Amino acid sequence: MSSSVAAPHDPKAMTHRQILEAMTGLLAALFTALLSTTIIATALPTIIADLHGSQTAYAWVITTALLANAASTPIWGKFADLFNKKLLVQSAIIIFVIGSIIAGVAGNVPMLLAARVIQGIGMGGLTALVVAIIGSIVAPRERGRYSGYMGAVMAVSMSGGPILGGVIVDSPLGWRWCFFVCVPLAVIALLLLQRTLRLPTERKTGVSIDWLGATLLTGGVSVLLIWVSFAGKAGYYAWFSRESALYVGGGVLLLVATVWVESRAKSPIIPLRIVTERTTGLAIIASIAVGVGMFGATTFLGQYFQTARGYSPTVAGILTIPLVIGMLTGSVGSGQLITRLGKWKRFVVAGGALLMVGFGLLSTIDHATSVWRVGLYIAVVGLGVGMMLQNLVLAVQNTVSVHDVGAASSSVAFFRTLGGAIGVSVLGSVLATRVGELSAKAFAEQGIQTTSSGGSNLDIAHLPGPILTIVRAAYGDATGRIFLIAAFATIVAVIATTLLPNRPLRRTIDIDPALDPMHPEAAAPARDPSSAALAHPADEHEPALHR
Repeated sequence: MSSSVAAPHDPKAMTHRQILEAMTGLLAALFTALLSTTIIATALPTIIADLHGSQTAYAWVITTALLANAASTPIWGKFADLFNKKLLVQSAIIIFVIGSIIAGVAGNVPMLLAARVIQGIGMGGLTALVVAIIGSIVAPRERGRYSGYMGAVMAVSMSGGPILGGVIVDSPLGWRWCFFVCVPLAVIALLLLQRTLRLPTERKTGVSIDWLGATLLTGGVSVLLIWVSFAGKAGYYAWFSRESALYVGGGVLLLVATVWVESRAKSPIIPLRIVTERTTGLAIIASIAVGVGMFGATTFLGQYFQTARGYSPTVAGILTIPLVIGMLTGSVGSGQLITRLGKWKRFVVAGGALLMVGFGLLSTIDHATSVWRVGLYIAVVGLGVGMMLQNLVLAVQNTVSVHDVGAASSSVAFFRTLGGAIGVSVLGSVLATRVGELSAKAFAEQGIQTTSSGGSNLDIAHLPGPILTIVRAAYGDATGRIFLIAAFATIVAVIATTLLPNRPLRRTIDIDPALDPMHPEAAAPARDPSSAALAHPADEHEPALHR
C-alpha cells in the first residue's frame, strides 16, 4: 500500500518524496555510525596486537562502545521527545567525530577505550534519533518500506565495514585510519542533514531529565559487565568468590535503585508505563536476546577467520559478506512484504527461528570447518537478524503515541545494545577461558613448556610454528562454544516474539488517546457512538486520529 492512502486521512503525513528527502541525511548519519562499529571488526586483532592488549581488551574495545551506546540511548530518546530532533542528531554526529579522532591517535588500550566511550555516546544518539524521527513522520503501516531502506543501509555498512577495515589494515595507511575514515563521512552526513531534514519544532515547558536514574542504570550495568569480564580467569577471581558476590550484589542493588527512582521520577529516562506494556516488554526481551546473538557472536567472526584460520584482514572481511547478504535480504524483503500485506508478526517469529537455527549450526564449527559451510551458516544468521531488527521496533511504535515514540524506540534500542554489551563481555570471557584450557591441554600433550595460556594475549604472529598451530586450533575449536551460548539466548527471543500481540498496523502517524492503552484517558468512555468505528485501526477508511 502506498503512502498516498494515508495522506488524505492524516494531515500529519508527509509525501513519499518529502520522507525520502528527510531520510537522506538520517541514513547517511546512521551509515557512518554503523560503519565505525563494523570497520574495526577485522582490524581489531591487529589493533590489540599493536597495543599489546589481551583477549579481555579485545572484548572491551567493543563492550565499552556498546555500553556507552546503551547508557546514552534512553537519554537521547528522552531528548527526542522534548527538544529539537534535528539539532540533537547534529550534536550526536559532532560527539562521534571527536571520539573517532581520539581513537585514531590512541597510543594505548586505556586511551582507546576512553575514545570508544565517546564514540558510543555519539552512536547512541544517532541510532536512537534516526528511529525516533522516522517514527514521528511515517505511519506504522507505511513504515515497513522505509525500515527496509534502513535495513539496506545497515547491510551495506556491515558488509563494507569489515572489508574496508581489512583493506586499510593491509595498506600503508595502518589501522588508525579505520577511525579517521569515519570523520569525513560524518561531516558529509552533517551537511546533508542541514539541507534535507525539515521537522516542526515544538516548544515544551517544564522539561526535566532524570539524571539520577541514568547514572544508576549505567553504574549497575557497568559493574555487572566488569564482573563477567574478569571472573573465572587465572589472576583475577573465581566465579564463586567474595569478589564476585560484591560485584553482583552491588550491580543488582544499583539496578533495583534504578527501578525505584524511575517509578517516582517526574520524567523518567525509561518510562515504566511504556516498558511494562505487553508488546514493548516482549519486544525488549526479544531485543536483548537478539543483541546477545548479533553483537556478541558476530564480533568474534573476524577473530575466528584471522586468528583461527590465518586469513588476512581483507580476506576475513570478504568472508563475512554472506552475513550481510542475509541481513539485506531479510530486512528489505520483510519490510516490503509488511507494507504490502499489513502483517508483521509472522516475519518476526520466522526471524527468531532462523537466528536460532543459524547459531545452532555455527556451534558445530571448529578450526578445520570448510569456509563455505561457515558462510552458509552466517547467511542464515543474517537472514534472521534482518527480519527481526527493525520489525521489533515497528511493533512497539505501533502501540504508542507519537509523543512517546522517542522513549519507546530508544528503550528497545537500549536493551538490544545492552544485550550486545553483555554478549560481547560474556562470550569474550568464555572464549578466553576455553582457549586457555585447550591450549594448556595441547601443550601438555606435546610436552611444550609455556609461561602463559594461548588466550592471554592476541599477539600470536611471532609465536614458534608448533605453538602457533596449537593456538590457532584452540581458537577455532573454542569458537563453536560461544555460538552455542548465542543459540540458547536466541530461544528466549523466539518465545518472546511468539507471545507478541498481533495488533494490526495503524495507518496514521499518531494514535488517539482513547485507543492508547498507556494514556490516562484510555479508560474513559467514548464520547459519541462513532468512536466504535475507531476500534479497527486496520480499516482501509480509518479516520485521522490525533491528540
